[in-house]
Amino acid sequence: MSRQATVTASEQVGAYSGLFEHFGRKLAKQHPAWLDRIREEAFHRFTELGFPTTRDEAWKYTNLSGLTGTTFEPAEPASASSLDREAWPLLDMGACRLAFLNGRFCPELFRMADVPKGVRIGRLSHALNEGELERRFARCASFHHQAFVALNTALFEEGAYVEIPEGVVFKEPIFLLYVSAPTNKPAMTHPRNLIVAGRDSQATLVECHFSVGEGLYFTNAVTEIVAGENSHLEYVKIQQEGREAFHIASVASRQERSSTLATFSIALGAALAREDVTVVLDGEGADAVLNGLYIEAEKQHVDNYTTLDHAMPHCGSRELYKGVLDGQSSGVFHGRIIVRPDAQKTDAKQSNKNLLLSEDAVINTKPQLEIYADDVKCTHGATVGQVDAEAVFYLRSRGIGLDEARSMLTLAFANEILDRIQEKTLAGPLRAAVTARLNGFRR
Repeated sequence: MSRQATVTASEQVGAYSGLFEHFGRKLAKQHPAWLDRIREEAFHRFTELGFPTTRDEAWKYTNLSGLTGTTFEPAEPASASSLDREAWPLLDMGACRLAFLNGRFCPELFRMADVPKGVRIGRLSHALNEGELERRFARCASFHHQAFVALNTALFEEGAYVEIPEGVVFKEPIFLLYVSAPTNKPAMTHPRNLIVAGRDSQATLVECHFSVGEGLYFTNAVTEIVAGENSHLEYVKIQQEGREAFHIASVASRQERSSTLATFSIALGAALAREDVTVVLDGEGADAVLNGLYIEAEKQHVDNYTTLDHAMPHCGSRELYKGVLDGQSSGVFHGRIIVRPDAQKTDAKQSNKNLLLSEDAVINTKPQLEIYADDVKCTHGATVGQVDAEAVFYLRSRGIGLDEARSMLTLAFANEILDRIQEKTLAGPLRAAVTARLNGFRR
């Protein structure tokens, strides 16, 4: 990165100081003292870390100069009356739905069907003010080494708090919708979610980020997940931000004994998207499955950085991320599997597969194993290729046109991820979104 770009990033860090000072005064009387202390500590750490650059190994292939060179202000309120629900079917999905428009709770899109006794689904700001989350908040997503998590912790205003108590099987998917309505001013939001699943509980969470218009904006999201003993969670993240948007996200989870967590990251939008997924298997017999699908075109850039931390013995993990890149798009996959010294009998498998539909598309992939135990079974691998020419020839010999044949094979490649999602109400909207994205690619 150039010296000028570095100075610009430093100046931007300084610009956030004034914003934080104003923001702190605004919320000082609204939140408990322990949260104010965390915000202060997080912002101080953000100023120490600064924005990451390509000199940082974890950001080697992702240049943030477009983000750090732009002055963003907090997003202004927007009206839900102008939202086109036909264009965005997810706005009306689910019997249990929390929605936020430009970072603010949106009562017009809120929906809550019969909820089992003890289940809590509501605004994070309200739960924090009740003073019972001090031992849970900012525990999974550490801000000490991640600048964007630190910035979110310091500046977040709103988000979702979901708690599934012990023994409850919640059959309805819980939708968390984050809608951006851009204006002519660069705006930013810092959504924050905290999801807690009690012992022997079960639930599905669907987190969606999308834009109802075009414009330059910045979403900096953090989601923390606590999976209690023997709990079963499915977490689906859908990102369909606008063509000029920056989307930075961190998903951090901790699993207790015999818990199961399946995560899905579906990235279809944004000019630049980066997602860090960290899963700590902190209880014996825990099992994690990480799935990802990213589809990019034009000059889009997507970066997936995943960490599966096996901290206890007899845990298993499976990871499969697949990418489709067209035009001059670029992608990054960096997947780490860490096996701690005490994590004997670990069984882990990691794979990254990519289709390049254009000679100008680029993917940088780095599967990585760090093994400090001797009785384990771990594998990893990556592939980069094009649509199978023999399969295209076979389909064309059956009377199918070239473009249609390529589209069919590309969709089949993507469907391997979509088919794994257990919540089948998502199948129609997700396949429609993926198909529309692929149909928009140039041939």
